[in-house]
Amino acid sequence: MLISTSLVLEYEAVMTRPEHLKSSGLSAIEVESLVDLICSTGIAVRTKAGRRPQLRDPDDEMVLEAAVAGGAEAIVTFNRGHFAEVCAGLGIEVILPQEVLRRMETV
Repeated sequence: MLISTSLVLEYEAVMTRPEHLKSSGLSAIEVESLVDLICSTGIAVRTKAGRRPQLRDPDDEMVLEAAVAGGAEAIVTFNRGHFAEVCAGLGIEVILPQEVLRRMETV
């Protein structure tokens, strides 16, 4: 999993929104532990500004930047439509989370 400073800050901000805490059943402290785990196991990349904007949703740009900076083979997301066209041109596959799980079962 590739991470950047902007992605980690976004993960934390989104996961600690009241509606997401309620939906997940996690406490803010548990989210903090999860973010710490992501930071300790993820591969940190330095992103370069200047590629923007390529995607229709500017909030998705930080994901694309991390993928490009880290030489990602794939972006795993529920929002395939947001990334498909641009990623195809960059040689980055866009797959759903459940596809990752299916692939892991066959390994």
